Amino acid sequence: MTNKVMVYIDHDRGQSVPASWEAIGAALNLAEGLGGDVTAVVLGNGIDDLAKEAVQYGANNVEVVDDASLSDFIPEIYANALSAIAKDAEVLLFPTSGRTRELAAMVAVDLETGISPDVIALELEGEAVVATRPIY
Repeated sequence: MTNKVMVYIDHDRGQSVPASWEAIGAALNLAEGLGGDVTAVVLGNGIDDLAKEAVQYGANNVEVVDDASLSDFIPEIYANALSAIAKDAEVLLFPTSGRTRELAAMVAVDLETGISPDVIALELEGEAVVATRPIY
């Protein structure tokens, strides 16, 4: 395991979604157990403040893609950018929102992996990440 734990930082035109910071907290717990770091991923245009905020919330590293083509959330464009960055991640966390539900599904297809939506708890069993989610 490469111990790469990544968190996508969701935002609307530079205004962070608070659940992103909760996702960093969950990622920090996983990374501690795996012996790795947490990398926040920030996509958009004019997003330097979000990158700084991610570090303030505990991210060890931040991958930033700041490009005019990412000014508006277009799932296909965001998925392509995120998939390129996250291809070596062992764990990729998303805060829950309407945008991230769609984005996570597209990235999972690109990376040929699974997805667990609506997770309410994460724990480690050895090096395996176990996700708990409600069924009903």
